[in-house]
Amino acid sequence: MRNDELRICGLAAVQARFKRDAASIIRLYFDEPTSRKIGGICKALAGLRRIYRCVEPSELEKVSGSVHHGGIVAVVSNPPARTATAADAAAWSSKKEPLVVIDRIGNAHNLGAIARTMAFFGVPRLAIDGDPATARPGEAAYRVAEGGLEFVEVWIARGLPAFLRELSEAGFDVVGAATRGGRSLVSRAVSGGGRDTRAPWALVLGNEERGLSPEVASACSRLLTIPGGGRMESLNVSTAAAVFIYELTRGHRS
Repeated sequence: MRNDELRICGLAAVQARFKRDAASIIRLYFDEPTSRKIGGICKALAGLRRIYRCVEPSELEKVSGSVHHGGIVAVVSNPPARTATAADAAAWSSKKEPLVVIDRIGNAHNLGAIARTMAFFGVPRLAIDGDPATARPGEAAYRVAEGGLEFVEVWIARGLPAFLRELSEAGFDVVGAATRGGRSLVSRAVSGGGRDTRAPWALVLGNEERGLSPEVASACSRLLTIPGGGRMESLNVSTAAAVFIYELTRGHRS
């Protein structure tokens, strides 16, 4: 594996990549049961002169580096994510499209689940902070996303507090997901308060254990908290992301 290559495992994820960008598939490996489901993919790859091969399960596990390969592995080209700028923020705002921003989320499975939720609700763009400990869209994230990462642009935001202020200046409603202390996440809080509900929102999600950093929280336009029953302090960040995205989407359409 080269640094500019990525392994995508699982039939749904591979089919989504093929549909979006078949030419990015460099090599394809699959087991015998899966071969009966991908005739069209193999035919197209033959036309592109790409390698595709039916292999034994043990070989597929070696190729994928995991027992969780789902019967198929695509090795694809993986260009680096672009760095977001103030000009990008202004261009996104002009399209009135929402955005999710993550602050030091370290678990790739959480990243993949968030991307899947974003794709489901039609949120087109994800900005990841520049901390090297933050999860990136790698093999685990693609597997959990079940194809969702093919519908989400991924950007790097270096200097997250400054980037959030640029989003706000561009017209975004920058909403921080706070474990506690924010206004209750209900529709009247999302869409009320005299805010322009036509403005695009940017949801900021914090680290699994520590939440939003103080600097990031202070750069948000407002903080919202999911009201619970009091028995658990918080939700898993990917579950919380689904609740927030649903409520924000509903509130900005009401």
